[in-house]
Parts: sequence; C-alpha cells; structure tokens
Amino acid sequence: MMSHTGLSCPGCGSSNIVDDALYSQDQLVCVDCGSVVSEGSLASDPYGGSAVSYMRTTAMKKLCVNLIKGLERVKEISRILRVPSEIEAQAWTYYKQAYEHESFINVSLQKKEVLAGCCVLVSCRQLNWPITLGTIGFLVNADQMVVGGVYQEMVRILSIKAPIVNITDVMEGHCQEYKLSLLHVPEELAEDSKDLTKRAVALVELAADSWIVTGRKPLPIMMAAVYLAWQSLNPNKHRLKLSLNKFCQLARVQKHNAALTRITELKDVLCKLGKEIPWVREAVTPNNVVLQVGDILEHRYALLRRALRTHEDTLQTEGQTSSLNIVAGETSPSEISEQEDQTANASSVEPVLSAERAEQAGDGDNDSHTVSAQSDSLSHDPAANWGKRVLFAPPSVINAKRRKPEQPVLDVTGDEDISDSEIESYIRTPQEVRNFALTQKVLSSSDTGKL
Repeated sequence: MMSHTGLSCPGCGSSNIVDDALYSQDQLVCVDCGSVVSEGSLASDPYGGSAVSYMRTTAMKKLCVNLIKGLERVKEISRILRVPSEIEAQAWTYYKQAYEHESFINVSLQKKEVLAGCCVLVSCRQLNWPITLGTIGFLVNADQMVVGGVYQEMVRILSIKAPIVNITDVMEGHCQEYKLSLLHVPEELAEDSKDLTKRAVALVELAADSWIVTGRKPLPIMMAAVYLAWQSLNPNKHRLKLSLNKFCQLARVQKHNAALTRITELKDVLCKLGKEIPWVREAVTPNNVVLQVGDILEHRYALLRRALRTHEDTLQTEGQTSSLNIVAGETSPSEISEQEDQTANASSVEPVLSAERAEQAGDGDNDSHTVSAQSDSLSHDPAANWGKRVLFAPPSVINAKRRKPEQPVLDVTGDEDISDSEIESYIRTPQEVRNFALTQKVLSSSDTGKL
C-alpha cells in the first residue's frame, strides 16, 4: 500500500492515508479509523462511471418461492389436461397477474393452489377447450364451491371476459375419457368416439328440454347420457345386460352414484316420447325404450309437441269426467243450470266474503289461528303441487319437500307445577329412593313436632 500526503481524514483528522485496492476499484482509506476518504473509478470504465452495488444493478429479481411453486402447479395441471401450449402460456400470465394483486398476495397456500387451477380453467374457456369446474376441483383437491368462488373473484379482479360454457360444449372432452375403442374393449362393446359424442349430446339436449338438467350437477347427467348413448348405438345383448357399474369398470372411469337416478329420469322421458311414435306397436317400457332412442332423438321436437298435446287432452277429459260424476251424484239434471248460475254469482261474491272473514278473524285469536291453519294446510297439500299435473317440470317442483308446521313456542317462567311422575323420573337408583323416603319421613316428623 502506498501512503498519500496532503490529505486528512474528515472523521478523525489523521493524515495517515493509504491506497487500498479493493477488487478493481481504488480507494483511499484512513489507517487510524478505517474511513474511506475518497473512491476512484472502475478500471474497465473509460468514461469514469460511478460505482454501483450488485443489489442495485439491473439483474433479474429472484421470484418468490410460492410464486415459483404456483407456476409449477399451473404447468402440472396443463400437462395433465394435455392442453395446447397457448393455454399454458396464457395461464402463466394470468397467474402472475393475480398473484401480485393485493387480493391474492396474503392468502392461504390452498387458495393459491386453487388460483392456479382457476387460471388454467379461464384460459381453457377463452380458447374453447372443454374443461369443467369439477375437473379442476378434482385436480386441486378442493371443493367446487371454493373453486367457483376463487374463479369469480379472479375474473372480476383481472377484468377477464370468460365465455359461459354450456354442458353440451364439454361432452366431447368427457366422452374421450371413456376407453371404448377397439384398442381397449372387444368389438361388440367398442364404439367410435364421434358417434358416441353426437348421440350423448342429443340426449343431454333432450334432458335440458324436459327440465332434468335444471339445478343438477353436470357429471352425473353426462355419464347417464353416455351410458344410454352407448347402449342405443348398438343395442345387442352384450350391451343391454351390462349395468352402469360394470360399464364404468369397462370404460375405466369413476362411477357417480347420482347417475343411476339420471338414467331413470332419462328413460322416463324417453318412454313418454316413445309412446307417441306411430309405427311402434308394442308397449314402450324402461326395459325396451333403448331400442327406440334413435327414432326418438331424430323426431324429438315433433314427439315433444305431440306428447304435450296428448297430456293436455287427457287432463281435460279427466276434468270433464270428474265434474260430471260429481254433479250427477249430488244433483238432478234439472238443477245443473241453477248450480252454474249460483257458481257464477258465488265467484263474484267470494272476494267480499273473504274480506269479511278476515275482518272477523281479526277480532279473536282463535279465529285467526284457524284461518292461518287452513291456509297452511292448503299450501302443504300435495295435490296443490302443479308439478304433478304437467308432463315435464323442474325436479324441485316435482319433488317438492313439505315444510314442517311451525310448533308454538311456550314461554317458560319457572313457576310451572311439577307432577309427581316427573319427580319420580329423576330418581334412578334404589339408594336414591331410600334417601328420598327417609327425607320425607324426617320432614313429616319435624312438622308433627312443631304442631
């Protein structure tokens, strides 16, 4: 080291300054206190640039560990679903944008993993790749409600316009999961994926027209449609005797228990339409309706109109027959016209009478309870369910649950009388019986002594 004269340390005032070469930069350092008096320039910089530390350079910033794991999870989900590279790249971009947002930066690791699946889902929907919400929930091991909530939040925050996917749009991808080609099953059980998809989509559309899809989870409906489509495309004895459980084992898919109910509902609709086919002479039942699925789907719109018309005519005929039976049993033919006039007059007077009854009911509590009980009984009457009278109705209407009548709430004050039987119910052992008898004897003797 070479000492420099004529310089003094600003810290301690010492003139003992030496030249300290640190890496490629020269520095003048005070020997006594160690302070840097002056700095030189980089030897490789001909223009005399200033020294810049490594942390302040333009080097790439290291990514967060959780961000790296999330991006890897996006990559894994994309590879499992075998989506194109464009979807994977777009999902990466969405995940980086969502991860750096304040709504997702300080959330649990589970929500960040669900976020990775949601980014793949929205990318698939934008690029028309058939993936369901249930599939993403299965891959990230999360409930569908949680996945749906994170998906909606992400779409709202990032202002993403994602198209709404119809159930028929995902049938192609769903049918490809069934291993029913010649490479996996025998010839009499094999089916082409395109034909299977076309027939299954038609069955799902029929289910939507007959309210079966309303409020239902899509996977059981799609499985029921695929099963019936597979049977109806080649209804041989090998396929007709194969149950849903064995079909799922054959196709190497996981069975959904609710699919059995959807199959029954679909067969019921097919039977209602199959009975309207003019050239079918035998009775159409759930056991043989699979043979008529092709004709039913080909003419389903005409059969739907015809079935609805037939059902309306049947209801009208039954209504007229029942009214005639009631009138014939209670009145004579000469009184029919008089009853019709009275019915017309009563219909105009009925609102006034109902108002008077309501006013009278307000005078006493008993009358009000009676009126409310009658209205509740009418509302809970199974015959009042209009879903039983129509040919097709939503499942929530057909299988409407009866609400339990409200029980009156009793006010407990603590001054109620306690019966002897209730007191004895608290005595459990013979020892307690003897103690209770002894206590009563002592109390009775003490009362006698006082007297």
